Parts: sequence; C-alpha cells; structure tokens
Amino acid sequence: MEQRALSAILLCLVAQQGPALDVGIACMNRRLYKDAFGWGFMLWLIGYGLGMVLSTIVPPSMIGWIIMPIGTLLTLWVLYRQVKGESIRYYLLLAVIWTLIAVVCDYLFLVKAFNPADGYYKLDVYLYYGLTFVLPVVVGWRKSQSVTSP
Repeated sequence: MEQRALSAILLCLVAQQGPALDVGIACMNRRLYKDAFGWGFMLWLIGYGLGMVLSTIVPPSMIGWIIMPIGTLLTLWVLYRQVKGESIRYYLLLAVIWTLIAVVCDYLFLVKAFNPADGYYKLDVYLYYGLTFVLPVVVGWRKSQSVTSP
C-alpha cells in the first residue's frame, strides 16, 4: 500500500514538471476525488435508500419513476451548490465516474442481490443512467459559459 501511495506521489511530481506529461486522473486533486467519488456514491446511496423505503409502499415498476425527479433535483443542487469544477473536462470526468458508480452499484446491490423477477433494466433505469451522465456535462458547460461571458 505504501509503495502504491509513493508511486502516485512521484507520478504527480513528475507530471508537474511540464505540460508534456499529462497523467490526468493519476493526479486527481482532493476536490475532484470528493466530487466524483464522494458525491457520486452519496447520490447513488440516497437513491438506493429511497428505493428500499418505496419498495414497501409502491409497486416495483413505479419506484424508479418516483425517485427520478427527486434524484434529478438533488443532483442539480449538488452540481450547482457543492461542486466547484473549473472546466468542462472536470464535469465530463465527473459524468463518467458518476455513471460508472451508478451502473456498477446498481448491478452489484440491486440486480445481483435481489435478482428482480421482472428484470431491472427498463426505460426508467436507462433514463436514469442518461441523466447521470448528461446533468454534470450540461451544468459544467453552463458554468463554463458563465465564467467566459463578460
């Protein structure tokens, strides 16, 4: 573990020596790490928790449609109020990581764990994955436009 941490630090130091060495994710700063993995997992976990609660109240086919507007509003709040990215690249990376977190966690903790009789992947889930990717990109583009506008 210590050797891996030392390798990452050395890689970051080498990358800072010049613009020719772009290591991208290897030198992910704390803010990006928190925004990508912290908020990405937290948003997924909130949706997962809501799904567990709603599964006792509504039919399974309605759970995703009820969670989606709540999740969308919460995600927009996080993107506008909590995420302080400075470039469209930052938000694109956020979109990729958040989508990967959603897909992997859904598969492991919903599909594999519960093995839904009627399946899991339906229109609401595909829309949810699409929004998970598109929302950070759109918000990042809007934020970058407002910074560059006079």
